[in-house]
Amino acid sequence: MENSPLQWQLTEAIRSDTSRPIIPTTRKTRQAGEVQLRNRLLNTPFGVRAVAEHELVWLARKQIEFSRSYTLTLLGDVAEEEWLIQPTGGVTHLAWQVGHLAMAQYMLTLFRLRGKLPEDESLIPKAFLKRFVKGSTPEGDPSKYPRAGEILDVFHRVYARLIEELPEYGDADLDGKVVEPYAVFDTKLGSLFFCASHEMLHAGQIGLIRRLLGKPPVR
Repeated sequence: MENSPLQWQLTEAIRSDTSRPIIPTTRKTRQAGEVQLRNRLLNTPFGVRAVAEHELVWLARKQIEFSRSYTLTLLGDVAEEEWLIQPTGGVTHLAWQVGHLAMAQYMLTLFRLRGKLPEDESLIPKAFLKRFVKGSTPEGDPSKYPRAGEILDVFHRVYARLIEELPEYGDADLDGKVVEPYAVFDTKLGSLFFCASHEMLHAGQIGLIRRLLGKPPVR
């Protein structure tokens, strides 16, 4: 049976370079990935110095990439019509979870690293941010949400922009305070690390929704 457009979109995201963890999950490929990244840094004009000055940025990126890869795996076999289903006794659904992750990744990384830029409106519109902000209530009414494919578009765009911009920062840059005060971490580096932890927290909720929808465990 052919994949639906939504499943095709997720499959392509999993396959794309910007959505795979830079350090894969098996020990052998993880070690190879570490060597690959270090060689990439060593080949920059700063050489060995670049490795030392990007260690924490590199680690934060690895965690963000791993959490995103895992989330995509959880979503890979979910049909579009299942995105707004709130299982019996449930208080959330996949549309809200994924939209919230896109919103949170933007706020925890791009926004707190360098503030809001004019072009960010086309990256993640203000209405989207408001719809999925922390404290918003998931609803089953389809008219309240963008279609699943549109939510995924924003989800992927924010992630791709972060991966594109992150190499501009060294560890020293991320030692500074975030653009706006944040209750969990007050430094840019802390906000980056929390982004990965936050996504894994919601991946757990997505995994529970999967099981309540009758899906098999992915691992």
